[in-house]
Amino acid sequence: MHSIHSTFKEKFSETLKAVLPILLIVLLLCFSIAPIPPSILMTFLTGAVLLIIGMLFFNVGVELSMTPMGERVGTIMTKSKNLVVIVLISFIMGFVITVSEPDLQVLAQQVPSIPNMVLILAVAAGVGAFLVFALLRMLFGIPLPKLLVLFYIVIFALTPLVPADFLAIAFDSGGVTTGPMTVPFIMAFGVGISAIRYDKHAADDSFGLVSMCSIGPILAVLILGMIFNPGSAEQVSEAIPVIDNTVDLWKLFAVEIPHYMEEMTVSLLPIVFFFALFQLAARDINKRSLIKIAIGLVYTYIGLVLFLTGANVGFMPAGNYLGQTIAGLSYPWIIVPIGVVIGYFIVKAEPAVFVLTKQVEEMTSGGISAKAMGNGLSIAVSVSVGLAMIRVVTGISILWFLVPGYAIALGISFFVPKIYTAIAFDSGGVASGPMTATFLLPFAMGACEALGGNIITDAFGIVAMVAMTPLITIQVMGLISKLRENKLHKDIAGHAEHVALDFGDMEIIEL
Repeated sequence: MHSIHSTFKEKFSETLKAVLPILLIVLLLCFSIAPIPPSILMTFLTGAVLLIIGMLFFNVGVELSMTPMGERVGTIMTKSKNLVVIVLISFIMGFVITVSEPDLQVLAQQVPSIPNMVLILAVAAGVGAFLVFALLRMLFGIPLPKLLVLFYIVIFALTPLVPADFLAIAFDSGGVTTGPMTVPFIMAFGVGISAIRYDKHAADDSFGLVSMCSIGPILAVLILGMIFNPGSAEQVSEAIPVIDNTVDLWKLFAVEIPHYMEEMTVSLLPIVFFFALFQLAARDINKRSLIKIAIGLVYTYIGLVLFLTGANVGFMPAGNYLGQTIAGLSYPWIIVPIGVVIGYFIVKAEPAVFVLTKQVEEMTSGGISAKAMGNGLSIAVSVSVGLAMIRVVTGISILWFLVPGYAIALGISFFVPKIYTAIAFDSGGVASGPMTATFLLPFAMGACEALGGNIITDAFGIVAMVAMTPLITIQVMGLISKLRENKLHKDIAGHAEHVALDFGDMEIIEL
């Protein structure tokens, strides 16, 4: 229990560091250029408290439960050596976990022209199929860049066949489906699978599962767009809550908590069910470890319920109102630098980012530190939110950003160490989580509304932008690291040569 107590203490300081900057930025805006009603401010502050407590429980819970569960399932599966069983189980697992991802339900409701269940099942099938591809890639050691180039060529070849209104939503779906529920499990699953490979590239290949699983939803939604040929979606404005007193404030959150409790129960059950089946088959985890995993699952559940309630009820209306107020100023362009600053700090509050940066540090034995990864992601997201705000102000098509962005990211992938490419494409899916969906998207929608733009084409796509920029920044980090390494090797070789010459001269003098 002492270790759990120290874990809580460590995670609490991490969580405060992640959430406080974004809280201070919003407060600074509220008390300066973007005044907001006291009821929205109170809702936002209450949401922030729930967010902090939720992230704390989630991060402790993931460490105790989801990570060891994913690793065990991955190891047991690959030990079976039966390829048909591996393929079948990984497809079912990808499908079931995606259906239970809360962010996907939100996306489905925003696409009125396609039945909710059709969209959810198509996206889940996309994730399931690409989890199989990712698994086979790892087992057979197929290079990730070649596969990514192939699939993204297919994606961009399909874009002219899909209605323009639908493109942003299709690309958003790739970021939305890799949320706080799927990422920790899938990443640990990859570590478990790579553990049975003993070659030198096993650690490199343990990453890349999330990046492959982000491609499936984009393809699935593009294909659905061609079949259903959806027209313009309805422009839905976020409801701004009006609260007269503290009792109303409590009711606002209390009404939503049971909804998220039910949602998280549905989300966690498939993963628990899968793990229970594997445990019954293998029976190789002792009672103490199982109790620890059970406690971790309870923490994960409490954490996600509080986090999502805080983000959806508290952050969504504040984001929307702030966007409306700032874009309604006589100088609306100010939203671009404000977006850059918000983007830099908001990614630190994404729950799955903690999981990724920590796992990267562990798998690379500190070669890529969690701090360096965090800074790389912050720079990436600040750029992407800035670009997204330029789109909101000008109405430029998302393809003008995505096509060159992915061309650069895929081009670099052939020159950087393999592990950086896999981590970069994983971080794209991880960075675009619930904070993007519940604060940045409403922020962009509010701004778009104030400027009289088209919400579907101009505001949507922010998730896709947030998912794209880390692909470039993390790989650039890899490129810099490789160049430094090459320079170091040259310097060492040069120094050794110099020492050898000096030693030769000494021998001549002695003679």
